[in-house]
Amino acid sequence: MKISIRMKITFMVVVFTAFVVTASWFICNYLIADIFTSNLKSNLKVTYESCNEIFKTKAPHSDTGDLYGQIENPIEAIVIIYDPINKRLFSTINDESQMMDSMSQIIDTLNKSQNDINHSPGEYTIKRNHDILMNADYYDLIGRLDNGYIVIIRTPIAQIESLIVLVNDVFNTVAIGLIIFGSIFILLFSNIFSWPIKVLSNSAKKMANLDFSAKVPVVTKDEIGDLATSMNALSDRLEKTISELKSANIELSRDIEEKTHIDEMRREFLSHVSHELKTPIALIQGYAEGLKDNLCEDQESREFYTDVIIDEAYKMNTMVKRLLTLNEIEFGGVKLNIECFELVGFLNEIISAKSLLLGDSGAKIVFDEEKPLYVWADEYMIEEVFTNYLVNAIHHVRSEGEIKVYFEKYQNLVRVNVFNQGENIADDDINKIYDKFYKADKARTREYGGNGIGLSIVAATMTAHGKAYGVYNVLDGVVFYFDLDANLP
Repeated sequence: MKISIRMKITFMVVVFTAFVVTASWFICNYLIADIFTSNLKSNLKVTYESCNEIFKTKAPHSDTGDLYGQIENPIEAIVIIYDPINKRLFSTINDESQMMDSMSQIIDTLNKSQNDINHSPGEYTIKRNHDILMNADYYDLIGRLDNGYIVIIRTPIAQIESLIVLVNDVFNTVAIGLIIFGSIFILLFSNIFSWPIKVLSNSAKKMANLDFSAKVPVVTKDEIGDLATSMNALSDRLEKTISELKSANIELSRDIEEKTHIDEMRREFLSHVSHELKTPIALIQGYAEGLKDNLCEDQESREFYTDVIIDEAYKMNTMVKRLLTLNEIEFGGVKLNIECFELVGFLNEIISAKSLLLGDSGAKIVFDEEKPLYVWADEYMIEEVFTNYLVNAIHHVRSEGEIKVYFEKYQNLVRVNVFNQGENIADDDINKIYDKFYKADKARTREYGGNGIGLSIVAATMTAHGKAYGVYNVLDGVVFYFDLDANLP
């Protein structure tokens, strides 16, 4: 069972208070009577000594024998002094009072029997007596003064006992009140100590759950305040350390992913290169062996064999160069040289250069943009992108079809679109054509010497620029596109 510090403090203080009150109650009930009795006897002794001092040389100046006001009497005790020789009586009370009668009986008794007072002058005895006549208990000091006079000093016990009872009652009431009030006060006051500890506990729980947003308020300059300051410093340090660890973990994950990606790319690269080079190498090897074995007897056959070898070697050289270019772009070997250049004239030059590839197909290239448009990009790399799109369109446009180059402008971007009128790309192929060595129409690709690398170069280049690219089918053809930052006025 969990017990809070607040309850523990309250319990300990209440137990301690109860112990103190119980001890005090025991003293009051069992020792205070003895203390009062001892004090009473001391006062009786004081009164006796005062009487002894007055009667040491002669009787007090009073014709009536009244001692009231002439002796020191702290507890207002009844004092009777008897001169046995002159038969004279001195007292502090009225001669006609009942108490005087009782005291006189004691004097008579003492005179009749000297054995009841075996005190020499200057001696006395204090004892408790029950007065039958008065029906009360008293403490009586009975003795002789130094001059031989008999002295009786009496004080009622009932007064002392009632005082003791009153003191005990008052003490018990106060004690019970103190316990109740103290318990309530400590229960409330202990919250002052337990509250900062609760705050520290809650903050520690949040830290255990890696939540370092909450800070402990430092409101005291004591050990708890020092602990709060230390916990705040620990929270900041842990937050910083964990943040650094998370950053390092993210970087490590990225490095691992990148390494895994690179390894996969290398394996894929080697697989595709081996596959792509297998056919031209086999052709070159076969025709070279044919030349060596003199299988072509006439000059025309030898030239054909030689042309095949040269053509295949050219294709291999082109593929290797493009693979090197793609490899440099993908692995960050090529740094972008971003500059502002005019796009319309730039595309017109490429279109003019590549129009010869149309041959006798009857197809045409349409580019109606005339107003200058400036863009920000790496001019050399964008030339490779557009050239790949345009050559790809030339090879796939239908006879007497149309290739259209046009712009779309939005926000601060310009989208370059290359439309070729021809067959749509199959749905299974349209999401794969940017993969390295992927060929949607292998027969046609092989026919014009394609190797499935051109669109991969487009993807890598536009990814390096951080711009969108893609392809989609339209009603009577296919549109390839890429975005550039426009330098708009």
